[in-house]
Amino acid sequence: MKASRSAGLTLVEVLVALAIVAVTLAAGMQASAALSNLAQRQSNQWLAQLCAHNALAQLRLQPEFVPLGHSQQSCPQGPHSFDLELQVSPTPNPSFRRVDVSVRLGEPAPAPAAAPPTLLTFSTVIGRH
Repeated sequence: MKASRSAGLTLVEVLVALAIVAVTLAAGMQASAALSNLAQRQSNQWLAQLCAHNALAQLRLQPEFVPLGHSQQSCPQGPHSFDLELQVSPTPNPSFRRVDVSVRLGEPAPAPAAAPPTLLTFSTVIGRH
């Protein structure tokens, strides 16, 4: 007489299948979080670029020649606020000034010692009108 084995899955097979599904879902969640972070960073960099270009447009539209020195200003863009640092320095030609722009996210950092990372940095030259 032969013992018949019932058709079905053993507990070990079910546990292995659940482990595979769990690993797959965890990898999918990490990929989704990475894409979401990338989209947020790209949006922040685009808004930072708008702030920097607006600040440079304001400097170019001033009736007087851009004064030397360092200045800071805030730039609200939608739900965010960005901090701009402008450094105006002389060039070998006195009719031109070098302008360095640095943009950071202006929201408060969780730790007082940690500064938000710089989103955008670039330099340009502005001439005398």
